[in-house]
Formats: sequence, C-alpha cells, structure tokens
Amino acid sequence: MAVFDTLPTPPHADKRPVSAAIHGITRTDPYGWLRDDNWQAMFKDPTLLDPAIRAHLEAENAYQQAAMADTAGLQKTLFAEMRGRIKEDDSSVPSPDGPWRYGVRYVTGGEQPLHFREPLTGGDEQLLLDGDHEAHGFDYFRLAGTDHSPDHSRMLWVYDDKGSEFFTIKVRDLDTGADHEETVANTGGGAAWGADSQGFYYTAVDDNHRPNKILYHRLGTEQSADLTIHEETDSGFFMGVHGSRLDDYIFIGINDHETTEMWVLPANDPSAKPKLVAPRKTGLEYSLSEGGDVFFILTNADGAKDFKIMQAPVSDPAPKNWTEVVPHKPGRLILAESAFANHLVWMERENGLPRIVIRDRTSGEEHAIAFDEEAFSLGFHGSMEYDTEVVRFTYSSMTTPTQLYDYNLRTRERTLLKQETVPSGHNPDDYVTRRVMAPAHDGESVPVTLLYHRDTPLDGTAPCLLYGYGSYGIAIPASFNTNCLSLVDRGFVYAIAHVRGGKEKGFGWYEAGKREHKANTFRDFISAAKHLVEQNFTRHERIVAQGGSAGGMLMGAVANMAASCFGAIIAAVPFVDVLNTMLDDTLPLTPPEWPEWGNPVASERDYRMIASYSPYDNVSRQAYPPILAISGLTDPRVTYWEPAKWVARLREMGTGNAPVLFKINMAAGHGGASGRFQRLEEIAFEYAFALKVTGRM
Repeated sequence: MAVFDTLPTPPHADKRPVSAAIHGITRTDPYGWLRDDNWQAMFKDPTLLDPAIRAHLEAENAYQQAAMADTAGLQKTLFAEMRGRIKEDDSSVPSPDGPWRYGVRYVTGGEQPLHFREPLTGGDEQLLLDGDHEAHGFDYFRLAGTDHSPDHSRMLWVYDDKGSEFFTIKVRDLDTGADHEETVANTGGGAAWGADSQGFYYTAVDDNHRPNKILYHRLGTEQSADLTIHEETDSGFFMGVHGSRLDDYIFIGINDHETTEMWVLPANDPSAKPKLVAPRKTGLEYSLSEGGDVFFILTNADGAKDFKIMQAPVSDPAPKNWTEVVPHKPGRLILAESAFANHLVWMERENGLPRIVIRDRTSGEEHAIAFDEEAFSLGFHGSMEYDTEVVRFTYSSMTTPTQLYDYNLRTRERTLLKQETVPSGHNPDDYVTRRVMAPAHDGESVPVTLLYHRDTPLDGTAPCLLYGYGSYGIAIPASFNTNCLSLVDRGFVYAIAHVRGGKEKGFGWYEAGKREHKANTFRDFISAAKHLVEQNFTRHERIVAQGGSAGGMLMGAVANMAASCFGAIIAAVPFVDVLNTMLDDTLPLTPPEWPEWGNPVASERDYRMIASYSPYDNVSRQAYPPILAISGLTDPRVTYWEPAKWVARLREMGTGNAPVLFKINMAAGHGGASGRFQRLEEIAFEYAFALKVTGRM
C-alpha cells in the first residue's frame, strides 16, 4: 500500500525450529524461542526478560514507530479530541449504604479514580482513597477495586502494579486514613468482608497464576497464618469469592466456561464449613443472590438453555428444594438477576435488545423497563442496599450519551440522575445509528450495528471500521462511545458485527460459535463485511477490521480465510497461537479454557479442529493487508509471544508489500495502559493507523 512506501527493513526473527508430537501428529514451531522459559518469574519482575527477546521486541517497537512517524501529529490531534470529550473532573452519583453514600470521582488531569463518601444526612465529603497518589512512582498501576466493611470503619483496596494480574490487598482505616501495616499479596483480586469487619475472605493464586484457594485473613495477623476456607484441586476451574447484599453470607463460585459449582457459608463464622449448593455437573450453570430467607438462583438446569430463575430456602439450597419463579422461555435470555426486600429484578435480552423486568415478590405482578431506539444498551448500576424500592440503571445508544436513572420499583417513577457530558459538544441528531442483518453462509442472519455521521455519503466511498469479538458468550453492547466519534466525524462508518460466539441472539447463538462450530464466528464476520459492501456502505479495500483478545483471534482467522475482504486489520492482544496455547497446561488459563475451545491434549479430534483455524498455524503464502498487532509484555491472558510469533510468520509467508506492525507495551498487561488518558493515547495510535491505511489522514 502506497502509504507505507518508505518503510525501513522490518525486524527479522531467527527461525529455531522445535518439533513435538502428539496423537501421532508432529508440529514444528519455528519461532517458539520467543516464549521466555522464565516467563512466570518475568511476569512478577519484567527485568528478568531474556535479553535476546527484549532486543527483538524493542526492535519491533522501533519499526512500528518509524512506520507510524508521519502520524505523530494526527495521534496528538486524535488524543486531544478524545480527551476533549471527557469531563475530566467528573464524579459519579454516590450510592447509599447505611449512613453513607459512596462514590468515585476524577480530578482535572488525573489518571486514576478517587474514592469518597459523604454522610447521608448531609455534610462534608470524606476522601477515602486517592488513586493518583497511590499510583505515583509506578510505570503501571491499576486500582482493581475497593470494598468498605459492614461497619463502615475500614476499606479494602486492591491493586496491580505490573499488569500481570497478581493483585495486592491493603486495608485502610477510614477514621485515620492510614493503611494497616499488613498487606496480602499474590491474590486473584477478589475479596469480601466478614460480617464483624475484623477480617476478609480472598482468592489466592498458585505458581501458575490460577486461583486455587479461598482464604480468610484476620486483621493484625500475618498472611502466612491465614485460614484455608476452601481449596480447588482441579486446575480446569476458576474460583472467586463475594459477599451478599445483606452481609450475611459468603459465596464461593467455581466455574469453567460451561459448568458452575457454588458453596455458601455464614459471613459471621470463618470456622464454619462451606455448604455445597449443587455439585458440579458438566453443562450445569447457576448463580445465587440472597433474598432474605431464600436464595434466588439463575440457572440453565433441566434444559433451560436461555436460563430461568428458581428459589430455595437458605437453610437447604440443594437442587431438590429449587422451585420455579421465572420460567424458561426459548429465545429470551435472562442475563442477570438481583433480589431486594420486596422485588425481584432481572435483565433479559430478546431479539438482540435488552430490557429490565421487575416482579413484586408478594403479588407476582411484573412490568418492564424498555426503550424505543433501534439499538441500545442497558446495564444494572448495582445497589449496596437490600431494603430499598429503588434500582439504578444506565441507558445509552450509539448516538445517545450514557444516562443514569433511579427507578422506583413500586411507583414506576423514573428519575434521571445524570447524563454523560461531552465537554467539546455532541449533537445526537448529527449521527445515525442502525441495525442491519447480514445473511450468513448457512441462512442465519448476523446483526450488525452501525453508526455514521448524517452527512456521510453511503455510496461505497466511506471507510469502515468493523469490530468483532464472538467468544465466551460475550455480547457487544450498542452503547455510547465517545472515542469512535473521531473516526465517524472523519467520514467512517463504525460497525459492530454481532457474530456467533456471543449471546446477542440467545444462548444458542453462543453455542453455534464455539468448539466444533467456531468457524461460524469467522464466517459471520466475513459475511458482515460482504453485506456492508453489497449495501453500498463501503468497499472491501476500505474496511479496517478490529478485534481484541479472542476478537484478535477472529482477526487472525479472517486474515487467513479472506484477506482480500479487508483493507487492513487491527488485532489487539490477539489470541492467535491457539493450538500451542491449548496444548500448554502450564499457562494460567489453559485448563479452564478447554471447555470453550476443546482439549487438544486429550482429544485428537479437538487437536485437528483447533489446528484447522489457529491463526498462527494457518498463515499461508498469500498477500495480506496491512496488519497492526498490539500486546503487553506482562499479559497473563494472551501472552506477548503469541502476537510476536504471529507477526514473524506473517512476514515470512506474506507475498505482498503490505507492512505488519507490532506494538508492545513493555510496562502493561492485557488491558493496556492503566491510566484513563494513557489508554486514550493507545486508542489514538490505533485510529491513526486506520486513518492512514484508508487515506484519511
């Protein structure tokens, strides 16, 4: 492509072939040396990275910087635009809990959140935690969460200072503002207070970065003395802990991508033995919320593919005591539920659109909250209180900035608390949002959400950024995104392909895009691109495909399958070395991921299935479009060597002149930079690439 005519010679990765055999099949990996043998220690201390690997990664960064040097001014402009759409001194609407209201705000120029509270009866705000202050001196700092104690005297705060997701927990005294001397290190990030506010439950991780124990830490004691509450011996399962809204119970959740097991114990007795709710059974999923003397259970039991809601007595919540509250309705996917003293509230999605449903727990009367736009997003905002008649939720669309509402469950009165402010200005009437249906290869229809400026000509000349994900059942919402306006205002059509592998059209939409059906995800995305061209929204050479993580795997797959359908590809933290990763059970996520992708260690069928699409293994002799890969050195989810190897193979096999660029953040993990403005710089880089390859600089 002419815009990259003056590039220097790209970095060259030596080929050091290593062969391995399984199921009688031999595979050879020429670039496996880019995986540091010492990766586990390196995630905790990045200075331990092999010098030869570091030199190669730094050469990649130097190359992409040279390739993108002419966009430096554009990147600054894009960053300024995106930052100008953020209210820098923004504050949340505080949420009530007992005698206080708790909230989060930012200061002008600040990268990190500040947590505060204010008396419910009025009075001065109390600053609880200054994220900017805590982040000082760190190249990377992510404040992962806070949780105040039931008596409001203390607060847990959790952070990661490497990007490798080994979280440290500290405890702050809210009267003095001082932290306790003790710290609890190498945790999974989740924690829940005991009922007496004198200790907390948390998830510990093993040497392979897998959550394997729930421990109880008593304040004032050493971490080595922490009490083991529950231990998981199967490395194929994730594990986490959280408390109930009434602070009465501690829930221990154990799951992979298709099976759940939950344990419950009273929050006032760390010595109590956890009680099993329903034993793990492959394919059975469920979750619990407390409703006074009952637990409400969201589950797919007994063939309820799109889920139903049951209830059971807290005294014995075993499946034999489950009774139906909200029945299963095929095609109506129940996403989440929340119990309050007098009402049960749940979020559901039908025909691709969400709504909130409220049931009076006494009368059984139901009503729904819904909106009329063609495509929109709803979300629970969360409530800290149980005995309340008010639920808080958010609403937005591709054109409508986020609105925060309080909704009275009894009177049905809706109160707008806050609307997202766009300081630089935003007129929704300047934009059009649509949902079109792309015909798939097998007769299915793939929803595609579109956003474009009202003045953009729909004559095939517009460039298009086409985003996709399509894994783990994650549905991509049609929500407001101020960043993409920088493309839309420059004539782009911004599109989201809701491909199979997500749950946009129910649980069956997810099942039709996983394991042996994974190719549907890729083919749906290609169908979406073709439909946009057929409908004259754009042209193939003007489509920039974008996806991250498992969506980055989608990018790698469609690049191999239909390179000519796309003008360029952006793959962020891309899961492209699927076969090698699923064969390596020492990696943090591999065993728990087998239900999603298949287990190539145990099954030759699964091996061949994954090998048929794994992007790294299917790079071929063909002309690829310009490709930008982005990664983080300490990413434990999609390790840096996956895109590093993929880029090397693309350069080796590609027959055209289009460049392959690799940007690696040497001080970040899976989520990229941790600060809110640092993250905007990364987005500005990606958008500058999209504008450069489409000639819109």
